[in-house]
Formats: sequence, C-alpha cells, structure tokens
Amino acid sequence: MSTEIRYFTKSKKGNTEKLAQAVAKAVKLPALDVTHDLSARVDRLFLVNAMYASNIDREVKAFLTRNRDKIGEIVNFCTSASGKSTTAVLKKTADELQIPVCDRDFHCAASWIFINKGLPSDADFQKAADFARSMKK
Repeated sequence: MSTEIRYFTKSKKGNTEKLAQAVAKAVKLPALDVTHDLSARVDRLFLVNAMYASNIDREVKAFLTRNRDKIGEIVNFCTSASGKSTTAVLKKTADELQIPVCDRDFHCAASWIFINKGLPSDADFQKAADFARSMKK
C-alpha cells in the first residue's frame, strides 16, 4: 500500500510540523509540506494539519483540490488548542472533492498563547507514531 505524508502549519511553535516528523519517523517516510504536490497516485495520504478558526486552512483545501485524483484515502492527523479533531471539516471538503476519509484519525491538544502549555507532549507524539504504524499496515 503506497503512503505519503503531507502537513500544513502556520504556527511559529511548529506543533503540527513536529507531529508530522514523528509520524514520518515512525513509518520511515518523508513528511513534506502541502506545497509539494503528489507525484503519483497514493493509496493513503497521511495529512497532518491543525484547526484554524474552526476549520482547515485554505492551503490544505488547495492541496487537496490540486491532488484530488491522486489520493485513494486520507488519514487525518491534527492538533488544535481545543483538542478537537479537524476530521469533520476535512471530510466536508474531501466529500466535495470525492476523496474518501478514513473513519479513524489521530488528534491531540496543542498549545496556543496560554492554553495547553507544553502540548503536544512526548506521549502525544508517541501515540501519533503508534497510530501511523497501525495505519501503514
């Protein structure tokens, strides 16, 4: 099963990028940001993103639009200050583009200003790595 990892972050703290790197290390694949389109069709796209104003960022939407014919299924990994998953809002965009989204996802809380200081933790990164390995099989 072919798998690629893409991520998007605009945070200076880099929580989402750190999560993407933990996933990449676990499954021994590079994590590239969403400015790197897919070069070929993949069975699974590990999409690592964050919640921005209760939605996914427009850069993520643009990446999905450009690559919609190359994605077999999206597996969502996300961080958010609220601790809520982006899967529901991602699924709305993916449904419009006719891209299936896995019903399993990984999400964890992340720090923002004074909220959730120190998150995601090393334990969160380990859980993300474990989830990625389970989804790569």
